[in-house]
Amino acid sequence: MLLVQVLDLIGTFVFALSGAALGVQRGMDLFGVLVLAFVTAVVGGIARDVLIGAIPPASVASWHNLALAAVAGLLVFRCFGLFDRLRHPVQFFDAAGLGVFAVAGTQKALDHGINWPMAAVLGMVSGIGGGMVRDVLTAQVPTVLRADIYAVAALAGALVVVAGDAVGLPPTAVALAGIALCVFLRLMALYRGWKLPVAPSRKPGAPV
Repeated sequence: MLLVQVLDLIGTFVFALSGAALGVQRGMDLFGVLVLAFVTAVVGGIARDVLIGAIPPASVASWHNLALAAVAGLLVFRCFGLFDRLRHPVQFFDAAGLGVFAVAGTQKALDHGINWPMAAVLGMVSGIGGGMVRDVLTAQVPTVLRADIYAVAALAGALVVVAGDAVGLPPTAVALAGIALCVFLRLMALYRGWKLPVAPSRKPGAPV
């Protein structure tokens, strides 16, 4: 489906920007920045494609994703001062990539005949996969495992897609709405401190 292909390419570029920006922040050399950009950009999509049986995954079957990730990595490496003017450059691009990949992943799962609950879950996995690997490679606790609204934002965007598909709304309009909701929730978590409830800490000496 053309819509999914376009969203995948957009998500690849944006997620690659987030990976490259974090690589530059961590003082990586050019090769490290490019590797982190590529891994961040393609892992979520590869996981989705493998799970729905789209073999070989689109990110591997085509050179376009590699080229986009390389361009994004080089752009950030060369012009990081421009990106660093954003308050949270990594998180900003990550939020955009999260929304695009969650929507694209859900739509592709639906196109392959996956039932709607699992299509939404696969969309979420598609959105969070690259960011998780990026954080692990840079020795951070993955954002999805913290209280920040992250996976929930991706799932919300995915549910918009399955709801729109169920009632027969235009796919492009539904995709834009899903991306907007996901990015909105993620940015509110960043700038307004929206968080999920956290389990209360156990007091020292209390019975387990």
